[in-house]
Amino acid sequence: MSITAERKQVLIGEYATTKGDTGSPEVQVAILTERINNLTDHLKTHKKDHHSRRGLLIMVGQRRRLLDYVKKIETKRYADLIQRLGLRR
Repeated sequence: MSITAERKQVLIGEYATTKGDTGSPEVQVAILTERINNLTDHLKTHKKDHHSRRGLLIMVGQRRRLLDYVKKIETKRYADLIQRLGLRR
């Protein structure tokens, strides 16, 4: 369900705005999106796992707040980020 350290480093390298950037909203949203996708796959097979479902809802809310922040700061960064992540189909 969780992501490996190697996968996390790949995401950080791909979405970092500057070298060594690990805390920008883009990186945080990318990591949350990866965790949400993994947990969604887990819940497809384990339908009665309500504790993990609650964690999923918390992560979705956190990602939403981060995306709202990016949208408020700079709309072009927001549009680019959701397009790269494949959100808002």
